[in-house]
Amino acid sequence: MTEFSEAFLEPRKKDRISKFNIAAIVLIPLAAILFQVYVPRFVTYLSYLELPLLVTVYFALMRRSPVQGVLFGAGIGLAQDSLSSHPLGMFGIVKTLVGYFAASVSQRFDVDNPLVRLVLAFFFFFFHQFFYWVLSRALLGEVVPFELQQTLVLAILNAVVAVPLFHILIS
Repeated sequence: MTEFSEAFLEPRKKDRISKFNIAAIVLIPLAAILFQVYVPRFVTYLSYLELPLLVTVYFALMRRSPVQGVLFGAGIGLAQDSLSSHPLGMFGIVKTLVGYFAASVSQRFDVDNPLVRLVLAFFFFFFHQFFYWVLSRALLGEVVPFELQQTLVLAILNAVVAVPLFHILIS
């Protein structure tokens, strides 16, 4: 075969779509949501980890489909809303947007690189927090302060946790 034909027969690395077992698609987000709801009651420092967001970003990046990213983000967000004390739909809206944008970004970049995953996890955590703040002010009329320094530190923390988490979820 020529080099030209081999390039078209073998799928490019960034065009590969991960396939997941239906049990993994249900149980991993459920475990992340239950972790988010119940574990911070016992260990308050773990309340800074946004595992449902990281799972949303992971599945959206790996599936590389904006439609599936939207559905996955909406499902996780609404499930998280139903178990938390926040108004129903706030996390649903924000995680829907995160799922869409993460899946769209995964079509353009090689998301198998840990450095790219670190940057994307940082960006999507910041985006999630900022957009939640915007929705709280616009839809609910709440005056919620947006602390930039704290959000940046938490984005770094979540990004550092995301890289090994993504590696564990791939296995």
